[in-house]
Amino acid sequence: MIEITVGLAIPEGELTFNASRAGGPGGQNVNKVATKVTLTFDVAGSPSLSEAQRARIRERLATRVNRDGVMHVGSQRHRTQGANRAAALERFVELLRDALAEEAPRVPTRPTRFSKQRRIAEKKLRARVKQDRHRPVPDD
Repeated sequence: MIEITVGLAIPEGELTFNASRAGGPGGQNVNKVATKVTLTFDVAGSPSLSEAQRARIRERLATRVNRDGVMHVGSQRHRTQGANRAAALERFVELLRDALAEEAPRVPTRPTRFSKQRRIAEKKLRARVKQDRHRPVPDD
């Protein structure tokens, strides 16, 4: 079981790992060994997720979830398949935690009297600078 949040754990059987050849570090080894790892997770068909969680993941991770509801996370940072597998799994957990985290409600604030005065003073100064750029009016 992979612990995502306090109330959510995903069985490892719901995750699929695919290996393929990758660019990047590894020298000649890159041409021979499949070190890139892509983790796939069926968001739409997962029995571990509630409908609200599915909707939230699809909304917040729209670029990673395809039309079929399958999420892809890849890693080719490391030279070994095992390290890339661990990195992809770590990234997957991080993405789901961020997607499912509750946002703190915004508390509206009011500007202070001094900040209003400062804003008006800066506007007047800017207006004065622009006014000084005009051609002087001749006195008759």
